Amino acid sequence: MIDGAPDEAAWQSAIPASNFLQRDPDNGAPATERTEVRVVFDRDRIILGVICFDSEPTRLLGNQMQRDQSFEADDRFMVAIDPFFDGRSGYFFEINPSGAMGDGLITGPTGGDDFGGEMNKSWDGIWVARVRKTAIGWTAEIEVPFKTVNFDPDTDTWGANFQRTVKRKNEESLWTGWLRDEGLTRMSNAGRIGGIDDISQGIGLDLKPYLLGSASAAPGRNRPGTTGDYDIGLDAFYNVTPALKANFSVNTDFAETEVDERRTNLTRFPLFFEEKREFFLDGANFFEFPGGDESPFFSRRIGLNAGEPQPIVYGTKLVGQASRYDIGFLQVRTSEEDLTVDDAPLQLKGEDFTVARVSRRFGSQSSAGVIYTRRATHESIVEPRHTAGADITLATPDFIGGSTLDSGAWYVHTSTPEFLNDEGAQPDQGRSDSYGWHASVSRDPYRAEMSFKEVQPAYDAAVGFTPRRNFRNWNPEFNWSPRFENHRWIRGVDLGADADINTNLDNHVVDRNIRITPMELEFHSGDSVEFQLFKQTENLDQDFEISDGVILPLGSSHDWLRYQIGYDGAEHRMLSGRVEYSFGDFWNGQRKELSLDLTIRPRPGVSVHLSSEFNDVTLPLGSFTTKLYRLDARTQFSPWMYLSNNVQYDSESGEVGWQLRFRWIQKPGNDVFFIWTQNWRDELGRGFGALVKIIGKALAAMMAML
Repeated sequence: MIDGAPDEAAWQSAIPASNFLQRDPDNGAPATERTEVRVVFDRDRIILGVICFDSEPTRLLGNQMQRDQSFEADDRFMVAIDPFFDGRSGYFFEINPSGAMGDGLITGPTGGDDFGGEMNKSWDGIWVARVRKTAIGWTAEIEVPFKTVNFDPDTDTWGANFQRTVKRKNEESLWTGWLRDEGLTRMSNAGRIGGIDDISQGIGLDLKPYLLGSASAAPGRNRPGTTGDYDIGLDAFYNVTPALKANFSVNTDFAETEVDERRTNLTRFPLFFEEKREFFLDGANFFEFPGGDESPFFSRRIGLNAGEPQPIVYGTKLVGQASRYDIGFLQVRTSEEDLTVDDAPLQLKGEDFTVARVSRRFGSQSSAGVIYTRRATHESIVEPRHTAGADITLATPDFIGGSTLDSGAWYVHTSTPEFLNDEGAQPDQGRSDSYGWHASVSRDPYRAEMSFKEVQPAYDAAVGFTPRRNFRNWNPEFNWSPRFENHRWIRGVDLGADADINTNLDNHVVDRNIRITPMELEFHSGDSVEFQLFKQTENLDQDFEISDGVILPLGSSHDWLRYQIGYDGAEHRMLSGRVEYSFGDFWNGQRKELSLDLTIRPRPGVSVHLSSEFNDVTLPLGSFTTKLYRLDARTQFSPWMYLSNNVQYDSESGEVGWQLRFRWIQKPGNDVFFIWTQNWRDELGRGFGALVKIIGKALAAMMAML
């Protein structure tokens, strides 16, 4: 029985992993608080028994109780496992003394900052953890069913590593990989768990049905009464092999998804918002392709159109590994939808989406692969649009002098349809390719990186994210982050510089942003302060309306210098936050920006986060201000039940949005949600006194794993 106390007889025969070493503050020294980890397994599951000894058990910190939220303010224990034992990818699990749980996918050997390997924490796996506080610290049992993870059935050895945080000391200690340029999720530095054989994922079939009821009203749009609706759907999962999983979804719904955080955009290009929908998050690492913002696959292109949700009729997915190949395949169909946006009718036509990605691993951390996407609109003059690309990654943790190398190159070609939409818009003239390369070398305390990419005028990745075209980008970066072992107050300093240089295809500079960090100090207390300088150049190749009626003309050139100072408070305190203030020139005028964040944690399970952003811009052609406010209040009754309220306002839209979200996890895989969403708009420009309700919606969904 999983009860948080690893005291059964089976634990006594397991050999503990212990002798953790500090990553911070005293790199390589023994951890000041002892940790023991034992591992047992049976045919269906692997179980970890954890004992976190603590010399001051009354000072344990466990503020967070909600699943998949930040544990940065808490003591915590973290696990990284590599079921393929290839040193490249894996699974991440974390718990704190209050029993809160978090997880993620380890998607690459580098790029994860302090953790080492790159990680996607949006993944939501089925597993169980129980915790107990004791007179000697805290203990835990963590159960991960084999059906939750993909693994190589031909090996009985898994990679594994463990990390513990003692927050009141700001101490991080690891079982292996404690050097600062290694880390928990850099699986090439992981230890080993052997003898894992005769294990099973059962019949490999899971069914996840849902039932949804909803009601909506829009008195602000002069629609009388309240309308109701209901819906049902099904997700089916089948393990083709222990390493390859298929997923089929009918009438897919994302009603339980959290709303996006609003952001202020004073640039010329659209902002990137991360995917939050579970269907697309599961196995997302198998579709990853280099290229940064210009990636040929961006899953929010599916089922979201002009910010409006579009019904998904069905979706099917195959992700996993076969021999040395990583495989990702996705096929989705959306249905036609008639909407009203800003009191105007909008018809979204049904579409078919196809994405296929295959890559082959070689060497210790290198790979080569291809990607293909297709988007076909039903009953449209727009012909199907295709994208094809190839990439290679060359990486090793054992480069010159023990440094880490991460490098690669990629190329993508898109088809050029006659029309881009049903209004007859035509693509730009020119080639429709993009390509680039990157290389980084790091060895604590140094890191240097250089990247290049070109996106041509007619490039159109129909299932990708393309914020801009017709440019070349050069991006050099250098950081030096020394640590002070014996300083009374200061733990470390970060000095760095980087440049983001964009030219047209004739190599004339369009825009350039140089950032210099002459000082960022981290204190033993957990506080930090920073000072940065930004040197910006803009040569406008088209008119830019930065605010309503404020238009910076084509052909104008601008250079300016800005300064930024910031303070981060230690998160383990009851009151913590961040203050950031920037000032200086902006285009041909001035700009002042103030950002404030405050988090209040009066007791475990209760948190209130307040944030605001204020911009005051003065230009010869006009002045304007922008305001953004956010309140995120969360009440966590237990690690299995919570209530959150998210209220946001931004002056650009003039809307106040409120989402109330209740989740009850009956058991892993069985969830009950209740969501209330409501928006108001200041249509008369008279502030909050003239707020008009637009829409209120309530819905509930139950999901069951059979």
